[in-house]
Amino acid sequence: MTAPNPSAWIGRTEECNDSIDIGHIEKVALSLGAATPQVGDALPLLWHWALFVKGVPYDQIGTDGHPQRGGFLPAADNRNRMWAGGRLEFLQPLRIGTPGKRLSTIAAVKEKEGSTGKLLFVTVKHEYTQDGVLCISEEQDIVYREPSPPKLEGSVPAPQAQWSENIDPTPVMLFRYSAVTFNGHRIHYDEPYVTQAEGYPGLVVHGPMIATLQCQAFTNAHPDKDVVSFSYRGLRPLVAPRPFQVAGMLTQDNTAQLWAEQDGTLAHQAELRFKA
Repeated sequence: MTAPNPSAWIGRTEECNDSIDIGHIEKVALSLGAATPQVGDALPLLWHWALFVKGVPYDQIGTDGHPQRGGFLPAADNRNRMWAGGRLEFLQPLRIGTPGKRLSTIAAVKEKEGSTGKLLFVTVKHEYTQDGVLCISEEQDIVYREPSPPKLEGSVPAPQAQWSENIDPTPVMLFRYSAVTFNGHRIHYDEPYVTQAEGYPGLVVHGPMIATLQCQAFTNAHPDKDVVSFSYRGLRPLVAPRPFQVAGMLTQDNTAQLWAEQDGTLAHQAELRFKA
């Protein structure tokens, strides 16, 4: 039987509504060690990743804990899924307590050859609206890689930071973030699975959580800045429970470079732009 062509998924769409309920927001805050905003406040940067989640029944979940492939996302059997990066534009804040909608579209599907085998890159465009007004425009890159030993050691030295926060990724923290994002991916909470099936030495820290903590550290250091865009990419996974740092520096007018580092080398990089 011929495997389906992943390119056939280009143009597929999915919609999801969310009430942006304060009760759930309180749990997101606890998972990130952040202060809880109030009803009517702007949703903190990247917290929308804990919202607008379209779940599936148990009989539609794959062995890795994600929804089975071949639905909204392309079929990519026998490959391991990872967040590769993405780009966001913040047009206006999502407000807590006001219902919103996510419209997602498969924008691109590309097969590439990497140093560890074939890689399938899927780009998903998300549009988040409230009261019919576009608030966040996002492109998210997902990569499906053939099973191979993951790259764990960094090679790029971290720059000199102007601000930095230490993160202690305990199993409870990873479990809480999986829970509030309704993320069943077993690499974040199932140690026998992640070590035996996917070859990591321990639980993997969520890429979205790392990006969120980078933005949180920037906001803590610069509470007066109004962020307009954010782009990010992962260089290597971070494995719990080893501590890591989220840090950054201002590089030019209205721009900041952010990163996550461990043992002095980069693991994730990002660029953030803000209004003058």
